[in-house]
Amino acid sequence: MVMEKTDTLVIGAGQAGIALSEHLSQLDVPHLVLERQRIAERWRSQRWDSLVCNGPAWHDRFPGLAIADVAADAFAAKEQVADYLEAYARHFKAPIRTGVEVTRVTRNSGRPGFTVETSAGLIEAQRVVAATGPFQRPLIPPILPEQPGITQLHSAAYRNPQQLPAGAVLVVGSGSSGVQIADELHRANRKVYLSVGPHDRPPRSYRQRDFCWWLGVLGEWDAQKVQPGREHVTIAVSGARGGHTVDFRRLAEQGITLLGMTRDYAQGVLRFQPDLAANIAAGDANYLALLDAADAYIERNGLDLPPEPQARLIGPDPACVSHPLLELDLAAAGITTVIWATGFAVDYSWLQVDTFDDKGKPLHQRGISAEPGVYFLGLPWLSRRGSSFIWGVWHDAKFIADHIATQRKYQAYQVAAAQPATAPA
Repeated sequence: MVMEKTDTLVIGAGQAGIALSEHLSQLDVPHLVLERQRIAERWRSQRWDSLVCNGPAWHDRFPGLAIADVAADAFAAKEQVADYLEAYARHFKAPIRTGVEVTRVTRNSGRPGFTVETSAGLIEAQRVVAATGPFQRPLIPPILPEQPGITQLHSAAYRNPQQLPAGAVLVVGSGSSGVQIADELHRANRKVYLSVGPHDRPPRSYRQRDFCWWLGVLGEWDAQKVQPGREHVTIAVSGARGGHTVDFRRLAEQGITLLGMTRDYAQGVLRFQPDLAANIAAGDANYLALLDAADAYIERNGLDLPPEPQARLIGPDPACVSHPLLELDLAAAGITTVIWATGFAVDYSWLQVDTFDDKGKPLHQRGISAEPGVYFLGLPWLSRRGSSFIWGVWHDAKFIADHIATQRKYQAYQVAAAQPATAPA
């Protein structure tokens, strides 16, 4: 059987795979990018219809190309992001093949490299980069059993309010997805309940600067480790309707019923943790801490940015926070849909190499895995807090591409050293 060969095989043509392809191309590293669907497929088919970026266009992009028809301070829609990634790949002629699924990767025995089984045949590669990102397998906690009259779906399957059956909706999850979906459903005149867990709540903007700018100048994007105890803290921020600061109290005042973290279920009743007020207070503390850090930075650097005292005004707790519901009878509340905005898990079952811990988590240092020749790219906190953003993955990709180029030089020396010496003429 004739087997196709390449130096580096990149699996996934989203933002991570495209960024790496650009850097590999600049370093003249022969490579191929495989994508089982279309370029940037998850932006097109695994996001709700009205989704926009949570960062402004000047921030959420690659360095070498602006997003077409989007103002610098505006928030690009999901289709605009997908089109942008396609345009960027065309910009440097990325060697991408779509419609090819990778089913198995194994290390070769007795020779370098890996054998890659795909839906289009076998490929042999010296290096393999898993650039499939973090949103591979939607996570729904095993709390609520399937039952008649209740539609359950993950936020990845939500598209718009018209998709759902008539009735009230419970949204579980207080990150950006959960908050934005709950707000959209409420604006569509649905009765909405929102289960709120631990979260960060940055200001959308403060003193004429977007929070993305503040995290940059304050060095937060470059933080290299998650603080202990904050591994599962989500960020509640929104670019919807021109961008705004998420305020759970305001959502409650508008008619959304806030609940604590979803705990368990029995006999038609969901029960919630008594942690709602604490979660709201911790989010407020995170919000105010960023304002404090921004004020200190402005004073220290003598910036002419106008004060914004009204940003520190925090209203009283609404009744659903001061007297929270700990139980909710789904039928009595008229709930017909539960949307789980509860995140994703990775799935590397196709990557059958020795670089995972006992929980299936990749073992790596800045994307360089414990298995020589295998790399990971596009994961949150791959090297720092900004790693999962479009601009962040671009910088991570440069580091990995440089490592690959260096390894190629070592291998070239090894090949040259094995050649018989030539006597001088």
